[in-house]
Amino acid sequence: MKDEGISRLGEFIESELQCRFTLERREQAAVFRLPDLPFDLYLDGKAPWETTGVTDRRNSIFLFSEQLYRDFPKIGKRLKVLAGHAQRLYARQTVLARIDKRQAMEFQQEHHLQVALPGKYRYGLFHKGELVSIAIFSAGRNMRDLGTDYRSFELIRFCHKSDILVIGGLSKLISGFAADFHPQDIMTYVDRAWSQDSSLKRIGFQEVGIREGGLVWLTADRQIPLTEPNQLDSIRLAYPEGYLLPQFGSTKLRLTL
Repeated sequence: MKDEGISRLGEFIESELQCRFTLERREQAAVFRLPDLPFDLYLDGKAPWETTGVTDRRNSIFLFSEQLYRDFPKIGKRLKVLAGHAQRLYARQTVLARIDKRQAMEFQQEHHLQVALPGKYRYGLFHKGELVSIAIFSAGRNMRDLGTDYRSFELIRFCHKSDILVIGGLSKLISGFAADFHPQDIMTYVDRAWSQDSSLKRIGFQEVGIREGGLVWLTADRQIPLTEPNQLDSIRLAYPEGYLLPQFGSTKLRLTL
């Protein structure tokens, strides 16, 4: 499956990303160096902190053969957006509105790589009647150590329609949510397999910690962390349609309002 993944990624880079690349073999990883883009791709690589020379000033995106096999359409569209091959809209061209659970779940299932979550509060941006971007927020959490009325919320999912980039979209979604619920801060987690230096910092988010990774058993609607050595066999029997996926952890970010 790995050789198939290497071939598929190479063809995709040439035909869809339309850029040069060099292929390196590093232990068990295949490394695609992309000098024309702001990121490199690692197929079946180790976590960045375990692999000498992986992390540098360029962003590194870590993919796995089974993940490519299962989710290549979503992965390919996300890579095209990151490479600058997306339809660009501006937030001022969109209309902000609350969306319902069904809309939020269906949009995530079609456009988000992670398991869809309903959240508590759901907002969307519409362009000419079409839903093009969503943000899903948790319920508020009282942080009494920070003040009697201090409430923190989590941004648990954010994504655009796969082939669209809404410039300023997240800021508009957060502004709409903040106007309704007046949070003191909003926190979120960014997958380190896709970004080691989050672009969310440009809109005011600050890094406040790291959540460690591990192994998860991933299905269409579940992400089950493996916390015990003998857990995998029972999970595999209960959810045979899933697959094992390493997690590189997440960067915790907070936006103070």
